[in-house]
Parts: sequence; structure tokens; C-alpha cells
Amino acid sequence: MRQALTGLTTRGRCFVAAGFAAALSALILGEKDLLRVAVFLVALPLIAAMLVARTQFRLSCKRLISPMRVPAGEAATVRLTLANVSMVPTGLMLLEDTLPYTLGGRPRFVVDRVPGGGSRTVHYEAKGEIRGRYRIGPLRLRLADPFGLVELTRGFSSTDFLTVVPTVHPLPTLGLGGAWSTGGDSTSRSVAIQGEDDAATREYRNGDDLRKVHWRSTARIGKLMVRREEQPWQTRAAMLIDARLSRHRGEGAASSFEWSVSTAASIGIHLGRLGYSLRLFSDSGELQTGTDGDFSTGHLLLDQLAVLATSAHHEMDRGIQALRHANEDGLLVAVLGDIGPDEAQALATGRGGTSRSIAVLCDVSSWMTGSGRADALMRHQASVGVLRRCGWRVVIGRRGMTITEAWGQAGVSAFAAAGGNMTFGLEPATATAAAT
Repeated sequence: MRQALTGLTTRGRCFVAAGFAAALSALILGEKDLLRVAVFLVALPLIAAMLVARTQFRLSCKRLISPMRVPAGEAATVRLTLANVSMVPTGLMLLEDTLPYTLGGRPRFVVDRVPGGGSRTVHYEAKGEIRGRYRIGPLRLRLADPFGLVELTRGFSSTDFLTVVPTVHPLPTLGLGGAWSTGGDSTSRSVAIQGEDDAATREYRNGDDLRKVHWRSTARIGKLMVRREEQPWQTRAAMLIDARLSRHRGEGAASSFEWSVSTAASIGIHLGRLGYSLRLFSDSGELQTGTDGDFSTGHLLLDQLAVLATSAHHEMDRGIQALRHANEDGLLVAVLGDIGPDEAQALATGRGGTSRSIAVLCDVSSWMTGSGRADALMRHQASVGVLRRCGWRVVIGRRGMTITEAWGQAGVSAFAAAGGNMTFGLEPATATAAAT
């Protein structure tokens, strides 16, 4: 009863205050009829509070989010089903679901009487403009009397998650190359040099079968190593994304970092559809993404990129070292921000001559205005020249351009030239090349 009295609405409090004022006036003026009105004004909220407090019905709530993953800028439908599992009918109820402000305002619904054993279903849309993983819920239920004098709040404990993933753009199919996970020249040479007992190995990854551990290499290196030749036949690829805040420009969804994340998602999904197994790296090192095979569905990659945040690092050494330590000799795709020629040279160092490497460089000067733009453009052009001289294919992304439009540049050889001018919007190459 005490809880019900604390749930008096503004209308209920006004009734009580008016009742006491009328009672005081009746005593001063000696008006019995006014005293009867005062008793009625005070008694009505108290009776309503008692009835609401003694409500014994039981409710259950079920929330269904469809789909549970949506690209940024698109909406998901949330359906709430409120079931009365008791035989006592409910009164008027107000439903309010807890929703992060980035998904919109908190949805509210007025639900009339729900009979015993019955249910009511309401739905609303949640639209996320910014990628991320958002908690939806818990649902709050407000019980009210028919006169709106008393309102009690009850809550459910269940919550669900909506993942807003980066926008994925379709890419044209190009000959990208890559290494086979069992076979290929590199594996054959490794086996020939090391012998059958020291077959080509790699570091253990989460999800690998422990029966495939190569104990001799493990003892020699000091880390769990598994046989490389025991992996299934599948082309391998690695992706490095530059998440350093200092190397990107722009704000919110229109920043160069968000462009990079969307680009990484598009390329990763594209490679998965082509049958590549993919490992994801950032400037902080390898991201924990599970086994390679999980990337073929794309869900794990999108979930990882949905929560990827900018880092405070100023160097990319940790990411480059992790990439080298992984010993991935397949296709490498690096999605980079405002890097200098020294960082470009460090990234290119150590890649084998037969390994295919693609660099997607954000021209951050297109996201800049005012001072510093010219310097950023010079660093960008110098880095492009370094990577091309090292045999990399270079894709240049600018503000207002999608990766779909830019990806055709990856089909151009690093040394292809025609009259000194590159096609597909590429800058002139610094080296002449032989026909491929």
C-alpha cells in the first residue's frame, strides 16, 4: 500500500490536496456537504491505490528483433509480446522499452485490458546510424487505474542485443591470387627443406584441433604450433586495418575511419564469397576472431568490425609485427589511413616476391579543409609511390567515393602504364613496367 501511495500521479496528488483543502474549508464554514465532497476527493485516490497494489496478475514478455544484424542507416523491427499467464484480467498498462539514444527515442505503448491467458503484441523500429552493438531492454511496465490517479512501475529483466554492422558494398570480381593452405610452391619448398618430421607449421589459433599440434616445433619455438599441410584446401588471405585515430580525419559516420571500416567489411565479405580464409589484424595486433572457417559466413567479421574502435597508437609496429609473426604468405589487403613513406616501406618489407599485396589508401586530404591538407596529400603520394615500387597494387579511396568505385584499381598491375598515366584514376607510376 505504501508503494502504491508513492505512485500517485499528479492528478492523484491534486485530488488529495483538493480534498484536504475542502475538508479544512468545511470545518471553518461548517458546511457538511462540502465535507462530503472532501471525503470523496481523498478516498478516491486511496481506493485506486489499494486496487492497483492488490493486482495479482502475472505477465511474461518476449522480445523478437528482426534482423539481429543491420547495416548502418537501416532499421530493425522489434516485436514485443506481452502475455498474461494468470486468469485475472489486467487493467490499463503503459509499456516503455529501454533503447539507447543512438537508436531513437524510447518507444511507449498504451495497452488496454489483457484477459487472463491472453496476449498483446506491439512493434516498433530501431534505426542505428552508427555501427556498434546495442543493448535493448529491459521493458518497463506501468500499471494505472482507469482514472489515472495511481501509476506503478514494474520491470522485466530480459534484454537483447542489436548489432549495427558496417555498410557492405558489392565489389567486382578480379584475379587476386593467394596461397593455398595445403600445397603451393611455398609449402612444397618448406617441406622439402625441413623434411617430413619438420613439416611446414604455423602458430596455433583458437579453434584448431589439438591433435594437429606439431610437438617438435612446439618444443623448439616455445609456442603451440600446428601442421600447415593439415589445413583444408583453401586460399588464404590476411587483412590489416589502420585504426589509429591520429591517421584519420572527419567526424562520425562521414569520417575516413568509418570509410575504412566499411571498406574492410566489403573486402572481407567479398573474399569470403570467393572462398578465402581470412585473418584480421589492426595496428594493435591480431583481432580475436576465432577460426578461419568462421569468416566464410561473414557474420564473425561483421561482428568484429561493428565494435572496432579507434586506437590511441601513433605507430603501426605492433600490427606489422603480428602480421609477420603470423607468417601469412597468402593475399594481404591493407586498409590504411594517413601513413608516411617510412611506414609504407616498413609494411612492404618482408613480403615475398610471389605474395600478392593490395593497399587501400585513404586520401585523408579529401576529408580535410584548411592548413595541413597539402602536407597530407604529399605524404599520401609518397606512400603510393613506395608501395608501387615494392610491387603492391594500390587502391586510392577519397571522400564521396565508395569502395565499389575504387576497387577496379586493384585489377591494374602495380607497374602497368600507358603513356605515363595510370588508368582508373591512379596517379602516374614512378616506374615503367613490363606487360603482364
